[in-house]
Amino acid sequence: MTWIRRIGPSRPEVEPAGRPQARGRALKGVLPAVVAVALGALTVGLAPTAGAAPVATGSATARTAVSAAEASTLDDLAQAKGRYFGSATDNPELSDAAYTSILGSEFGQITPGNSMKWDTIEPSQGQFNYTKGDAVVSFAKEHGQAVRGHNLVWHNQLPSWVSSLPSSQVQAAMENHITNEATHYKGQVFAWDVVNEPFNDDGTYRTDAFYNAMGKDYIADAFRTAHAADPDAKLYINDYNIEGQGSKADAMYALVSELVADGVPIDGVGFQGHLAVQYGFPYNMQANMQRFADLGLDVSITELDVRMQLPADATKVASQNSYYKQAVDACLGISRCVGITIWDYTDKYSWVPGTFNGEGSACPWDENLQTKEAYDTLYTELGGTTDPGDPGDPGDPGSGALKVQYKNADSAVDDSAIRPTLQLVNTGSSTVDLTDVTVRYWFTADSAAGSFGAWCDYAAVGCASVKPSVQTMAGAVLGADHYLEVSFSSGSLAPGSSTGDIQLRVSKGDWSSFDESDDYSHGSNTTYQDAPEIGTYIGGAVVYGTEP
Repeated sequence: MTWIRRIGPSRPEVEPAGRPQARGRALKGVLPAVVAVALGALTVGLAPTAGAAPVATGSATARTAVSAAEASTLDDLAQAKGRYFGSATDNPELSDAAYTSILGSEFGQITPGNSMKWDTIEPSQGQFNYTKGDAVVSFAKEHGQAVRGHNLVWHNQLPSWVSSLPSSQVQAAMENHITNEATHYKGQVFAWDVVNEPFNDDGTYRTDAFYNAMGKDYIADAFRTAHAADPDAKLYINDYNIEGQGSKADAMYALVSELVADGVPIDGVGFQGHLAVQYGFPYNMQANMQRFADLGLDVSITELDVRMQLPADATKVASQNSYYKQAVDACLGISRCVGITIWDYTDKYSWVPGTFNGEGSACPWDENLQTKEAYDTLYTELGGTTDPGDPGDPGDPGSGALKVQYKNADSAVDDSAIRPTLQLVNTGSSTVDLTDVTVRYWFTADSAAGSFGAWCDYAAVGCASVKPSVQTMAGAVLGADHYLEVSFSSGSLAPGSSTGDIQLRVSKGDWSSFDESDDYSHGSNTTYQDAPEIGTYIGGAVVYGTEP
């Protein structure tokens, strides 16, 4: 049959309106060492940080663990936080040497875009062809990468013979396909997207061949069949437009809750993450993903990209950077979020232009395999520092230097207060006089407020020495038209020490609500993380952070 080169990441239809869907650094790719090749269990990355879930287990190869200080790639940084960072790929791309050089060095996990789907694996009933899937697995083994199997049951890219079967024969065909494919790749993939996209956007079930024959019970049957074929693989259900709270996410939550209660062997939920700057960022993404984790399941972002209407401009790029930042923050804020996969790393091979007319520029690398600002955003959000001389560089470690860390003390993004909690950390070797220090947290007022109130609710150094105020920016930019400025009337910070908690609050004079979801400095993490979107100044000169 004709090979469908890039039909896309399980997304044939266009999202309805209103739903979410250069300054690059030189590539820091260092080919990772392969420290284990196993036919049994695999651990990807290093042991998780305190409170984090195990990264991923299954079968493939393990990558060398590194500390954040040693990190040179996105996956290195993710490993240091107990997670993986991966990319989708496809067979035609594997002949592009420049492309595979980056694919094999920057990422710890890869997902085949098309070569494990039903129309490729079993184009005719009972005739299985694993050539293309095996090529992706072989590449991963050569480069010490884990493979996510994608996918076993999906309504799309389904051979016509399946839909033509009498209803009484569909279950046997489905079980045979799952058993054959999962058995073939047993010990070679760490996870499977067992069922892909079972819901319509309104939360109703798709009426495909499987649902028509078995009702929703096909889902539980698919998981049980996959588990019987490969008991060590992590088994996921995967869908788009479930990243934020809404009817589709609620339907998925109800289904998954039922599967867990019934003892179905499901291990995780995949949130695809196909976003678009012309739509709002998914509402309460972290809180939404957390409720699935609270069921005892792993969660992961499986197909992340952020597209825009072309041509790109500074405003769209800034929104794209913000969306990538918020998605990473959502994962890092959930201990059971095991990793992030982007849906191919480069615009050169992105599925977006061929699916969404007039849209593109969705990936962190451009068509020439050069990194974009989105790459820098991912790099810094995962804990990396920018090159010396960049505004985000924390300074010469031989002198007094500061960085700011942030955690969100308010899960609501649409109430009448902004409540950031900050701490300053002296990363240098000499004492810093806090009276020379100011910190800026950038946000948008959203509507005319007239005035603002700013308070210190608690500070380990004493609120009496903390002076918060709200300042208006000379010119509004995407994500910021005001900033909360914090200065100090007394105190000093010794090398290696921190201020401890500084709990702040901003409200409008009319007490109307903020929309913090697109604010430049806003993050969803509820534990302290480095915050390069919050500026730190000594004597008026920036020493940490990048201004909007």
